[in-house]
Parts: sequence; structure tokens; C-alpha cells
Amino acid sequence: MVLSLRSLLCVAGAFVSTSLAQGDPKLTGTWSSKSNKVFTGPGFYDPVNEKLFEPSHTGISYSFTDDGYYEVSYYRAIANPTQPQCPQGIMQWQHGKMQIASNGSLTLTPFGVDGRQLQSKPCSYKNSILTRFNQTEVFQRYEAYVDPYHNIQRLNLFRFDGSSLNPMYLAYKPPQMLPTQTLNPTSTGTAAPKATTGSKVRRGLSDEDALPLNRNVVKKRSEPYNADKLWWIGAGMTALGGVGYLCF
Repeated sequence: MVLSLRSLLCVAGAFVSTSLAQGDPKLTGTWSSKSNKVFTGPGFYDPVNEKLFEPSHTGISYSFTDDGYYEVSYYRAIANPTQPQCPQGIMQWQHGKMQIASNGSLTLTPFGVDGRQLQSKPCSYKNSILTRFNQTEVFQRYEAYVDPYHNIQRLNLFRFDGSSLNPMYLAYKPPQMLPTQTLNPTSTGTAAPKATTGSKVRRGLSDEDALPLNRNVVKKRSEPYNADKLWWIGAGMTALGGVGYLCF
């Protein structure tokens, strides 16, 4: 029996949709930025006890699976030039599903109820604050190749404007990740909805983007960040800024 044109198109469309939802073997693994201290997985976030573990250095980490799932960990220290003694610390964790479009763009859609952000502002409040965190990331393109200088696998993710995140290097393969399913299910515990009025799509956070769009406080942490470490990081960044101003 000869299939109709409509049937053929439906089959082809389903095949394309399925293929785009899968991962790319070139992405598979856990990637970490140059500090090599920030990784995805249980060493960064404990979903049972709602706890984020502070790494010894700042950095970012992304993990991808062959079957279309991802996980991301961020740790930033943000200097305060007007008040060098008041740096901020931000930790973010999300996981969900990835999609690679036919034009090579990469969309990361989180499980909306699972994402967490821990923010520390020692000069503003005593305790760190843990909030829900839910932002989709869209990257214009990506490239994975052997870095000619370090001779290891390198990953570059390019934001919507063509700028790149800090390069990451392959740390684990297979990836080091928490389970690829909703970890904190609720009655609406599904993948995050698409951007609508009142929400925004994060098209690749820059290294200094800051506060969450969703600030539903989960709880306050009684143990703050290492304030001394944040102060020295902030002071160093301020000093570098001063040198740059004098030189340029």
C-alpha cells in the first residue's frame, strides 16, 4: 500500500523532532571551567537535604547525556567596587532536557520545580538565602574539539549575541550527574514552561549576571558563605580593575 504524501510528511516530521530531542555524542560528559573545582552532580547539590556545597574556587560546569538531558552548576563571586568589603556569592543549580535545533542552536529547558539558587550578601543580611531558580538557556551554537594547547577536549558555548561563555574542559565521561528526572515533584512538577509575560529566557548567563527572576524563598541557610574568601576575591577583582583603568 502506497503511503499518502501527508503520512510521509508526518513520519518525517516525527523523525526530525525525535532526532533533535536527542543529545550529541560530542557533548556527552561533564565539562568544567578552568578552575576545575566546580562540577555537576551530588558534590554540588543535595536535593534530599536542600543543600548546596560551596566549591573552593568559582567556576561553571555543564553535563550532557546521550539521550537529551543536561545539568548545570554555577558558582560566582561578584565584587563590589564601591564597597570592596561587601562582595556577593551566588550558587546556581539546574537540570532538565536539552534540544538541538536544525540550525545548530542549543536550548536547555529545566525541570521548573528543581532549580535552586543560593545567594550570599554578608553586608546586607546574616544568612544565605536559598530560592527556587528556573531559567531556560538558549545558545546560538556550540563547538567541542581537542584544545591544541592543553591537548584535552574543550567545549565552547556561544550566547545569542555570539559571545562565548568561559571555555570548559572535559572532566568526566560518562557524565557526573544527579538523576535525570524531577527530584522535587509537585502537582505541577513538569518541565519549565516556555517564556511568557513575566518570565524571561536566559540566553546564556554572562559570568556576572546576578539575581534570580524567581525569588520564592525555600529557606535561609544558617551557615553563611566563607566571607573571608569572598572579601579577598572581591578585593582582588577591584585591584585588577584599578590597574586596568590606569593602564588603558
